[in-house]
Amino acid sequence: MRLENCDAELIDAGNTGTATVVLYLHGGGFLTCGLNTHRRLVSRISASAGAAVLSVGYRMMPRHPIRDAIADGVDGYRWLLGQGFDAEKIVIAGDSAGGYLTFMTALTLADLDLPCPAGLVALSPLTDMDPAGKLAHPGADRCPVFPRSVLITFADLPDQGARRRTTGKPRISPVDCILAGLPPVLIQVGSTEMLYPDAELMAERLAAAGVPVTLEVWDRQVHVFQAAADLIPEADHAIRQIGNFIRTATTARTIHSDRDDDMVALRSIRASRLPRHAHRAVRMPVRRLG
Repeated sequence: MRLENCDAELIDAGNTGTATVVLYLHGGGFLTCGLNTHRRLVSRISASAGAAVLSVGYRMMPRHPIRDAIADGVDGYRWLLGQGFDAEKIVIAGDSAGGYLTFMTALTLADLDLPCPAGLVALSPLTDMDPAGKLAHPGADRCPVFPRSVLITFADLPDQGARRRTTGKPRISPVDCILAGLPPVLIQVGSTEMLYPDAELMAERLAAAGVPVTLEVWDRQVHVFQAAADLIPEADHAIRQIGNFIRTATTARTIHSDRDDDMVALRSIRASRLPRHAHRAVRMPVRRLG
């Protein structure tokens, strides 16, 4: 199918006919991947959540600025509303660069006075365009997928369309945005991957803004390990967690609303005390702020 400026694909792996739907934004560094590369992962999420999934093949660099990809995410959301899906039954999800787009799409919806989705799911999300925090992290040299040079190269990669049309404004990072008012969020990340600092920082900023957030840190799992659910039991388990979150978010919009905590801090759990391949879920329930 075709949205206004890009292709999209509607998947319902369980043939559920449910009123719940996920808007999915794929990863690939804003440069690569698309509907084909992520179809298996998207189908698994669809089956686990018992929900249809609209996968958006958004416009990518270097031909298009990142803001065009965000606009395509918003276009996909508008399309779902136009098809009769209620915002309270829509969850936005994405991996890696698609995690960045998940947060930026949701923030743009608020700016446009469009209804808030039921929840957000971010897998190994990029949330801070500044590579300094990631490069300074103790695990920066242990990431099994990305060498340090990838971050440096990406930081120097010009957003060609943006430079032509907006005189080279710096890219916006979700961690630096006003996050209050976002719906409940699930973040999953591997404990040794390069983007672990981004996931942790985003969870802290969301909690500080009063957004209900769950950060799941999966021990020794690689970047977007969920894509290997056919091979790795932990990936299959993680997708079941995603399905549980989507079902909960679309049936209970006010998760943790009975709590009076302004913020529940991250629990410190030593990775060395976890069984190999175990994961730890860090929950930060907060009071919803008006």
